[in-house]
Amino acid sequence: MAGTYETRLNEMGYTVPDAPAPAANYVPYVIVGDMVYVSGQIAKGEEGLILGTLGDDMDVAGGQEAARVCALNLIAQLKAACGGDLDRVKQVVKLGGFVNSTADFTDHPAVINGASDFVGEVFGAAGAHARAAVGCSSLPFGVAVEVEGIFQIS
Repeated sequence: MAGTYETRLNEMGYTVPDAPAPAANYVPYVIVGDMVYVSGQIAKGEEGLILGTLGDDMDVAGGQEAARVCALNLIAQLKAACGGDLDRVKQVVKLGGFVNSTADFTDHPAVINGASDFVGEVFGAAGAHARAAVGCSSLPFGVAVEVEGIFQIS
């Protein structure tokens, strides 16, 4: 039976996907005490990788959608870390967002709002978090966005 957060996701029209396998030599998450550190999740949705460079061939709205997909993948890893029970999440502590962008693109915070707004909608007050939004000259596989996260669980 789905808990509160997973029910909220379903009501929003989303299903938590299977947690993506790591693309290199690392683990998808590490649990230390009551903290879960989730490795960066790239913009890979049901239709494949979301490729692009902000300031070149992708606009802010497209970047926000890519960030939302990253956040859903973060939640998939978090669900795996919580043994399938997202209601163990006590707090979204921090998100770190990386935006594949041109040197003159400066709207990184607006792009990563796609992830921040999504986790806020899913987790409510527990979704309020610290954050970083950083521009990069490239990201793995040419994706537009990557997001990592730190979460407190029970």
